[in-house]
Amino acid sequence: MDPLAKKKRRIALGCEGSANKLGIGIILHEGAIGSPTATATVLSNIRHTFVSPPGTGFLPKDTAHHHRTLFARLAKQALADAALGIADVDCICYTRGPGMGAPLGAVAVAARTLALLWGRPLVGVNHCVGHIEMGRAITGADHPVVLYVSGGNSQVIAYAEQRYRIFGETLDIAVGNCLDRFARTLAISNDPAPGYNIEQLAKRGGRVLLDLPYAVKGMDCSFSGILTRAEELAAQMKANGGKGPDGEPFTPADLCFSLQETVFAMLVEITERAMAHVGSNQVLIVGGVGCNERLQEMMGLMAADRGGSVFATDERFCIDNGIMIAHAGLLAYETGFRTPIEESTCTQRFRTDEVLVKWRK
Repeated sequence: MDPLAKKKRRIALGCEGSANKLGIGIILHEGAIGSPTATATVLSNIRHTFVSPPGTGFLPKDTAHHHRTLFARLAKQALADAALGIADVDCICYTRGPGMGAPLGAVAVAARTLALLWGRPLVGVNHCVGHIEMGRAITGADHPVVLYVSGGNSQVIAYAEQRYRIFGETLDIAVGNCLDRFARTLAISNDPAPGYNIEQLAKRGGRVLLDLPYAVKGMDCSFSGILTRAEELAAQMKANGGKGPDGEPFTPADLCFSLQETVFAMLVEITERAMAHVGSNQVLIVGGVGCNERLQEMMGLMAADRGGSVFATDERFCIDNGIMIAHAGLLAYETGFRTPIEESTCTQRFRTDEVLVKWRK
């Protein structure tokens, strides 16, 4: 019998650093592997964000430096918060991709170092699968259509035959990237996050709904044209005040409101189409943009019309974090998956449907 199968308690440390968040998380799985009664418990979930000045984005080299500088401190803090020692950890999990090359590489090297120093196996994890599995664990969603929306990814996903199948996705930039880049146009603060600050500003808008391109193409979306038009309207507003469709002046809050309403309507449309295709009445929203309350509200209205429901998590689990990498990595580890040190690379392109999901039937 596999010695791992005899273990009733299994613990993983997860390392996430695919963008500007450095996260270290520790998770505990208890019960027989693969059993429906097995449980997952978050023991620690530490995160630190690299914040660039307003009007700027985060450069890969600066983000990687941030991750290298803080990694050891966060790892020690995670162990302390979990009241664990090195001997308690069964495996080290890290984000293999997708993401930004330099920060991915910085965290991959750090995770590899821990594995070598501690004598523990290494598990490379797909970032997107990490979001999905953490969302399922926290919300209890059974067989949902997944809307994965973040700064680097926008996908509509459903599970079938041990793969997370992509039904629709962005054709150019991600919805989170669209929002983040528009925040730079208005010099909106990046603290705590540009998307969050757009959301708060949008709550004060709505008096004027500006006409923006609505670009749904089958099951896919395009966000680059919307961004370009929103930037043009922002430039007009700064130059001469800007006028809405009826000649009324509009504000930055109206621009943020209009942008959110348009891009979220597009996401709701393709998600509903996927629900109809797979016969699901559940939607699980994951990724950093999934924290947006207006997106959750719009998706909830659509799901309610279909007799369904929406599942979402709060910012602890929606925004990139180490615990999702620990959880997905430990699920893979329990099936016998390992990443040899000589193969412990990272990649900017790692599609969700490339992963064999052996832990699901």
